[in-house]
Amino acid sequence: MEMNIFVSGTGSCNLLQKTKDSIDELSFWAWSDLLVALKHYQDSPRTATSSGVLEKCLDSLVGRLAMASEVTPCASTSSPDSSGLRISFNTRSTQSSNKGLFRATWWFEDLSALSPNLIEMLVKSMVSRGYNHVIVSGFLFYYQKSKFYTASSDEKREVLEIVIDMLYTLDPSSISCKSLFGVLRPVLRSNISKSCRNKLESMIGSQLDQATIDNLLIPSYGRSYLYDVNLVLRFLKAFLREGGSESSPIRMKKVASLIDLYITEVAPDRCLKSSKFSALVMVLPDSARDSWDELYHAMDIYLEVHTGLSEEEKMKICGGLNYKKLSSEACMHLSQNTKFPSTSAVQALISQQWKLKNLLEGMHNAKHYTDFTAKEDRGREQVVVYNEKLRAQLKGMQWRVMELEKVCKKMQNQMAKIMKAKVLTHSDARPLPRLCS
Repeated sequence: MEMNIFVSGTGSCNLLQKTKDSIDELSFWAWSDLLVALKHYQDSPRTATSSGVLEKCLDSLVGRLAMASEVTPCASTSSPDSSGLRISFNTRSTQSSNKGLFRATWWFEDLSALSPNLIEMLVKSMVSRGYNHVIVSGFLFYYQKSKFYTASSDEKREVLEIVIDMLYTLDPSSISCKSLFGVLRPVLRSNISKSCRNKLESMIGSQLDQATIDNLLIPSYGRSYLYDVNLVLRFLKAFLREGGSESSPIRMKKVASLIDLYITEVAPDRCLKSSKFSALVMVLPDSARDSWDELYHAMDIYLEVHTGLSEEEKMKICGGLNYKKLSSEACMHLSQNTKFPSTSAVQALISQQWKLKNLLEGMHNAKHYTDFTAKEDRGREQVVVYNEKLRAQLKGMQWRVMELEKVCKKMQNQMAKIMKAKVLTHSDARPLPRLCS
């Protein structure tokens, strides 16, 4: 309005100066006044941006949130039950957690009334200030759900694109895999940009080891087959691209177990092409599975349903099967399974023979070791027995020596008595009287 000092002639009635002073005092505005200002300016963001009012309002708002998260919540227009996270707590220990949760999320409903453009500016400001990414992601999910109640299809698309773009800027560990699948459902029914769709699939793929089989059973909208196999393949490629196989073998094995269950679920679909089924079987490396029994079971189901496959198609399906990682029961079943190619039966028999050979060799080695150990044990037992016998013999000899000593002493005593008796008899003898002739 050009109401500067040169026009008014005095500084007291300078409207421009009064406006600047009012803007500088934004940090002292009440929470409700900041919300009113943001809602007013969101309809004309260019004007607000050019004057600097919008940035100052957002900075003041984010600063207020940062202070509130550290101390106590500011006065809010929301009721305590309107944070969108209505959780029941029964114990005193969990009551403090409930208070902490409310303290971090009390502002969710207040800011959910803002436009997607303002939400984008708000989240960027929060991220730049180092705000907790877990809380930010929780707000974005809440914002998407709250906006969908009354939004048109175009508005829903805009909300989804903003939410996905902002989630993509956050730390992946701060985003719930379950919540990402919650965003995926409306995305599949909307016409969002390809870049946003790729970002969402990449985020889900990086956390695929946390998914469940129910998450993956996504209907194939507008296609002949039952489930969206292409989408799951893109998840798997994103998981591998994000280093899922290198970061942790445990994560890879979890994904392999999940995909084996998924393949078993989609195998009965008569419209599922053999090329898609083979792609699911081959997408993960062989090291991801310790056992291929579950995958063999899925192949058996698929071949039973798809009886019109050519020998070449069957060979492609069975090409990735690792016979060495099949159990003996699975190998025996496969060797007699006429649904599989004849070469697979031969491979199963060869694998079974190889396992038997290794088993026999292992038993022979174990027997040799057992015999050797038994010989050593027997030798030790013989030494112990010999020592015990020798000790017993020594004791017996000592006893016999003692007995002999007793006998000898007794004999000596008897000999002494005999000798004494003889001496006495000789000294008492008298001459016999002469007889008359």
